[in-house]
Amino acid sequence: MASKNLTAQPRTETGKGAARTSRREGRIPGIIYGHGRDPQPLSLDSREVEKLLGSVTESTVIELALGGRTLRTLVREVQRHPFKRQVLHIDFQELVAGEHIIVNIPLRFVGIAEGVRVGGGIMDTTLRELECEVDPSSIPDHIDVDITDLGIGHPLHVRDLTLPPSILKVLDDEDASIVVVAPPRMETPVAGVEVIAAPAEPEVIRKAKADDDE
Repeated sequence: MASKNLTAQPRTETGKGAARTSRREGRIPGIIYGHGRDPQPLSLDSREVEKLLGSVTESTVIELALGGRTLRTLVREVQRHPFKRQVLHIDFQELVAGEHIIVNIPLRFVGIAEGVRVGGGIMDTTLRELECEVDPSSIPDHIDVDITDLGIGHPLHVRDLTLPPSILKVLDDEDASIVVVAPPRMETPVAGVEVIAAPAEPEVIRKAKADDDE
């Protein structure tokens, strides 16, 4: 189970004006919520948050230091500026022992498919993560997908996966395709380019000799 550390401070002032002031001071407003607790506003260092978000997934547990306690949390929502990509707000969910949660877990493809290695096929991936119900005490940071024996035209479905025991249930359709090896593409003429056939050899016409006429 992957985990990262982050420090937060309680935030007493709320509202748009207070949020804008926090951002000007290099702080990001946030909130933490969870079963059995009231939502609590937070303030976080913007540089720490940006660094964290560059190395985590939805299933990464964040050890959040807050008010002298360390809380196990997940990042549930990140709001960004539509143009600057600046983080405007971040939501955390506190993990409670014994309470199942739903997360998206990334798929990690292992090996080189036989259809690619031998047949020159092309990998066509349709799913890169699975929505799963898990125990928060042991959230896998990825699911390995062995594609070594995958031939051309043979898809791999959700039902074909070997899942770690910490995954209690997969919420995606078990018949959904994850990956398939497509046949190699045939070369086609470039659009807009006229293909001109080579001229045929001219027919040689000889004038008949007088002797032949006779």
